[in-house]
Amino acid sequence: MAELRLYTTESGRMAADSFTLKGLLETIQGQGMVWLDIHQPDGEVKEFLSTDMKFDELAVDDVFGHADTASLRFEDHRFIVVTARDGDHRLDTAPVAVFVKDDMLITVRHTEIPALTTFARRFLTSDEEDRALGIDYMLYELLDAIADDWSPILGQISSDLDHLEFRVFDPSQHYDDLLEGLHDLKRKLREANKSVESLHAVTMRLLKPTERLISENVERYINDLHQLSIAFIKRVNNYSNGATSTRDTYLSNISLQLSESNAKLTEVMTTLTIIGAIMLPLTLIAGIFGMNNDDLPIERVGGFWGIITIMLMFAVIMLTYFWRRGWLNNLR
Repeated sequence: MAELRLYTTESGRMAADSFTLKGLLETIQGQGMVWLDIHQPDGEVKEFLSTDMKFDELAVDDVFGHADTASLRFEDHRFIVVTARDGDHRLDTAPVAVFVKDDMLITVRHTEIPALTTFARRFLTSDEEDRALGIDYMLYELLDAIADDWSPILGQISSDLDHLEFRVFDPSQHYDDLLEGLHDLKRKLREANKSVESLHAVTMRLLKPTERLISENVERYINDLHQLSIAFIKRVNNYSNGATSTRDTYLSNISLQLSESNAKLTEVMTTLTIIGAIMLPLTLIAGIFGMNNDDLPIERVGGFWGIITIMLMFAVIMLTYFWRRGWLNNLR
């Protein structure tokens, strides 16, 4: 079942049991500017939007389908879709569909959008000067609330990036889950980019003179919001580049550590190989003269000490050969 919230500039927020969709148009008569927020729209809402409000059929279908960023003008209403931050525990984004007709603003969404809470406060505290600018100013306030919702998030992302960069360049301690933290930061930046780019596209379309989507007295506010969206895009891109650079640096450090480890392992294997190569002929000599056989020419080679001398000569010859080939240069 759809969750409805109704706000008017004359009566403030109206209790949910004081109105219905069927009699909504009669309820809002003489209430000034009106904002209807619809959460989890159902078939009754679709019927209301199509039949009672007479909104364009394709726009209504977008609300119940996959809505992309849009800024459209129809005969007697306007339709805007902008991406905003979702209210769950993860940093996700979701589309918010906005219908503007006469002095009425209707938002339709499928998830919790924190920015709408901020907009509700602005709507209720608007003064006569704000209301004199018309419903287009309330549309600006709605889009501005979505933009402002990202300011603390981007600030936190900046702090997280600085913290991760410190960890990468801190050789005194090993930090677990560093790469996972960088990937999670990149994911957050991708979600933020979806919203700020959507906001940028909407404000750019609203400012087109040929579209006539907003009144002239609100253009300067939308232009400020457009400049803010550009600044957000630059911040997101800078943070994304910083996260990519930090990740590459981390991976380079890991590769360098692996290279150093492999080099040490190579030195150890080289040392063991040289020792094994030297011991092999000595073991052969010792094995031959150690056989229990009376025919061995032990006395001819000088007995025990002669055999030891032969073994030492073999060892010196092999060490000299290894040294000339440069195989002993890296041994310490």
